[in-house]
Parts: sequence; C-alpha cells; structure tokens
Amino acid sequence: MTEKPQITQPEAKLLSILQRDASASVADLAEATHASAATVWRRIRALEERGVIGPPVRLVDPAQVGRGMDVYCQVRMKSQDAEARAAFQRAIDAEPAIMEVYSVTGEWDYMLHMVVRDIADFESILMRRLLELDCVAGTSTIFALRRIKHTREVPL
Repeated sequence: MTEKPQITQPEAKLLSILQRDASASVADLAEATHASAATVWRRIRALEERGVIGPPVRLVDPAQVGRGMDVYCQVRMKSQDAEARAAFQRAIDAEPAIMEVYSVTGEWDYMLHMVVRDIADFESILMRRLLELDCVAGTSTIFALRRIKHTREVPL
C-alpha cells in the first residue's frame, strides 16, 4: 500500500489556493492563510522540494485555440515487452495532441486523452501515430460531445 504524503493543514490551505490561482502573490497567499510572507514562501519551496507541487502554469482553453474536440482512445497492445512499450512511449511523446495517457486494467492496455481540431485531425493521429505501430493490436475511440466538468484541482 502506498503511504499517503503528510500534508499539514496550513499546507493544504495554501495548496487549495494555488490550485485555483497559481498567479497569487506571496503577499496575497500570506493574507489568505494568516501567515507571514516569509513563512508562505518557505512552505511553497518545501512543497516544491518534496515534489508535491510543480512549476506554476497557465491553463489554455483548448476550444479557444482551435482544439475543441476531446477524444478518448483506448489502445490494446500486441505485446507488453520492453521494446513494444518503448516504441509506444516514443510515439505518444511525439504527438502534442495527446494530453494524457494512462496504463489501465481490463480489456484495454492504455487510455489516451487527446484534444484535436476535428475528426480528420484525430484520424491523422490515429493512422500515422498509433495504428502504424507494430506493437498496437487495436483501438477503440470515444468522442466527447461536450465538457461538463473539467478540473485540475486535486481534493485535499
């Protein structure tokens, strides 16, 4: 069983704020958490060093940049040997439209989440990135009709 990292209550409050707005200033964070700016800065650095948080980023709305279609593609592998997994990893790393990849249990081996322009864009990725791989046995695709809930905020 994986041991749960210990997050203190002040760290949890700080993380909750940062997940909603990574651009919040240290002064604003200090005020919201009732701590000094120096304490908040030290907590943030400690959370980074422990790997709890990564660098701040700005989230882009895919639809606003012409990638308004969410596609979920399940992949079944012919083989799970190291060479096949490495070839698959290289292929998915080379395709920027593939946003997330999960190794999953059940009938399929991987679940990919892509943001694409349209069905033709997805078809191109499917044909040139996935189905051309010797290690891929097959795929199944789900097209999302609409995003109803989408968050990056981890419950604490």
